[in-house]
Amino acid sequence: MTAGATGRRSLKQRLAAGERLYGALLRIPSETLVEMAGIAGLDYLVIDCEHGPADMTALQHHLTAAAAHGIDVLVRVGTAEPALALRCLDLGAAGIIHPHIDSAADAREAVAADRYPPLGRRGFATYSRAGRFGTVSAAEHLTAAADTLVVAMIETARGCAAARGIAATDGIDAVLVGPADLAVDCGLPPGEALDARIAAVHRAARDAGRAVMSIVPGTAAAEAAARAGARLVLYNTAQVLMDTFRALAAPGRDNTTTGLRATS
Repeated sequence: MTAGATGRRSLKQRLAAGERLYGALLRIPSETLVEMAGIAGLDYLVIDCEHGPADMTALQHHLTAAAAHGIDVLVRVGTAEPALALRCLDLGAAGIIHPHIDSAADAREAVAADRYPPLGRRGFATYSRAGRFGTVSAAEHLTAAADTLVVAMIETARGCAAARGIAATDGIDAVLVGPADLAVDCGLPPGEALDARIAAVHRAARDAGRAVMSIVPGTAAAEAAARAGARLVLYNTAQVLMDTFRALAAPGRDNTTTGLRATS
């Protein structure tokens, strides 16, 4: 829902104020996890509609639960899915994460899907949940929609090479590197030998005045990401849960997760 409707500042406003925000990536449809994240005090959630099984009805339930607990939701859609991005925003998502952005042209298409004219091509409606079911004026809805957060996700060597153009695209607010897809695209095991590429993308984002989003497997990595300048720190909840379950299953043994990493 909008910042004006809730009395809370949007994620974009909080980033502009210099805050560092912590969130959780949820691939498992669960209103309870959404509520727990809000009660715990996380700043935002990412609901995965690319790899996760969530559908629109489940997403609406998640957004409703999140709003009740004062936590904003970003949604990751699939590659080049403007219709899905529109539906997510109409349901009240605070922003969209677009995967596989390989060029400035891809970035412009992502912005076009999420923003109203003149910057974009998003279809206009105030009778959606985001418009409080028609109870706000068109002007109020347009003002609130300007706070939509647009995140470009870079996941290939081609995308890394185009990072400066992607980050400089008008309307892009943040850049996220997907380490698993990037590793596969580069012919490397996930998580290996990517540091230089990722650092270069992050530099490009910061140079363009965009926020860096970093996905992390736990608190130690979150602290490292924050020290490196990440403004949006995103916990991979599946890995956090699996590490916890493994530790509970065999106390006293080394249960370091080897099969799961801070993947995209």
